[in-house]
Amino acid sequence: MGSYSTVAFFLLFSASLPSSGDGGKVLVYPVDGSHWINMKILLEALHSQGHQITVLRSSTSWYVSEFSPLYTSITVPQEQSQNIESQEFMNTFLKRSLEIRQKRGSMWAFFEFYRHLFNLIGENHQTVAKLVVTIFENKTLIRELKETGYDLVLTDPAFPAGVLVAHYLKLPLVFNVRWLFTGEAHFAIAPSPLSYVPALFSYYSDKMDFFQRASNIIYQGMLVYMYHYVSNPPYQALCDRYFGGNISTMSLIQETDIWLMRVDFTFEFPRPTMPNVVYIGGFQGKPSKPLPSDLEDFVQSSGEHGVIVMTLGTLLSDLGPEVSETIASAFANLPQKVLWRHLGKRPATLGNNTMLVDWLPQNDILGHPKTRAFVTHGGTNGLYEAIYHAVPVLGIPLIFDQYDNIVRMKARGVAEIVEVTTMDVESLTRALKNIVDPEKPYKQNMIKLSQLHHDKPIKPIDNAVFWIEYVMRHKGAAHLRTESFKLPWYAYYCLDVMAVFVACGLLIIVLICVFCRCLIKSLIRTKKSKLE
Repeated sequence: MGSYSTVAFFLLFSASLPSSGDGGKVLVYPVDGSHWINMKILLEALHSQGHQITVLRSSTSWYVSEFSPLYTSITVPQEQSQNIESQEFMNTFLKRSLEIRQKRGSMWAFFEFYRHLFNLIGENHQTVAKLVVTIFENKTLIRELKETGYDLVLTDPAFPAGVLVAHYLKLPLVFNVRWLFTGEAHFAIAPSPLSYVPALFSYYSDKMDFFQRASNIIYQGMLVYMYHYVSNPPYQALCDRYFGGNISTMSLIQETDIWLMRVDFTFEFPRPTMPNVVYIGGFQGKPSKPLPSDLEDFVQSSGEHGVIVMTLGTLLSDLGPEVSETIASAFANLPQKVLWRHLGKRPATLGNNTMLVDWLPQNDILGHPKTRAFVTHGGTNGLYEAIYHAVPVLGIPLIFDQYDNIVRMKARGVAEIVEVTTMDVESLTRALKNIVDPEKPYKQNMIKLSQLHHDKPIKPIDNAVFWIEYVMRHKGAAHLRTESFKLPWYAYYCLDVMAVFVACGLLIIVLICVFCRCLIKSLIRTKKSKLE
């Protein structure tokens, strides 16, 4: 809404209306960017079930629209936006990330990578924490939120502002989640043995040799450092200020009722999990729609060779002229037609078989029968659409979790990885030809993976809506939450029990030794006295 007074009026007005059917009231605190794309899909499903939705958004929000038929928005004023919402900033971040990655393998590059990442992460968490203070200090807003009578808070905890808001309002909490401010979300709630659960940025699969397992511990150790010294401090200051006691952001996260996890085990490696983790990977999947006429004509002109689709997401669509020329040259060597979402300067080496577009209907083109391969940076939204439509993948991972995502696809035999810092026309052309080669196993493996993904008793989006409504009906899901994280670390790993066992064992050994020594001395004295 345009002003807070208007928002307050809508809140009071909506609260006074009788609810229709079993519709509940959901307060949503989203994360902007690509995370909002999948959150919006959940909101569409909830809205179709008659639920009233209110979205807390920042005044600097790029993706989250102020006006929508799906929800009522409350706009919180914010002077400084998160830098990850800036395309210019992210292009600079990407450029520096690739420079560091060229030196991957050296000790300097390892620490420079994390320093670069921590600077980005730290600045964003500080910005988000300031926004939470703005919300908490607006007593009128807080009062209206409490009086509206929401049934739960739905949030993406990659930036945990929604977690703090839910606790402040004393409302049940549901996550739309894959990442936390500590890394991959499972690590905060489920046992995660580092012997076969790869840490973020390790680029490992679940099959690790000794040296990889040792490295995996180091990679996870860096994320633990990030939590304690980079991500958590701004939020811990808020917990100390507004909640007191021994409350931490992590303790609030671990008390969340339901975790709607944006993966499934056709994509993720098998690993331990918990009863309140619900897997909704691929919930954005849907049948394709007819293409616009210009795209359809282009696709049909490909004949028997088909089409290759390339897109690198919204923020990172331009890799610079040098890389773009390499990609264009490789595409020009192919018999396939290529549909390329590209926002930079038109490459001079662009072939007649390649069509540049500012935007493309990704799901619809992936679902077209003439699509042969998907060239992507490795965002999970696009990868799940590829799985849904059984399209093999060529990954050109750039930043964040993208390399780890493509590693998972490669482990399933449905993708190959091209390192952007070392690729040339020859290597990229060879990789593209391998992916589309019908004699190679990529397509058949992806068909099998897609069949496994579809073979479920309930659609992922319907499963998500069920568990959100479950929390509404039962005012939470405390019976599904483990209490293990209330234990101190030494009790969690039973180190205190093992210490007692070891102490008792040592005591028994000492007593046996003392007894044997005394017995031997007694026997010696007895023998000596008999000899005398």
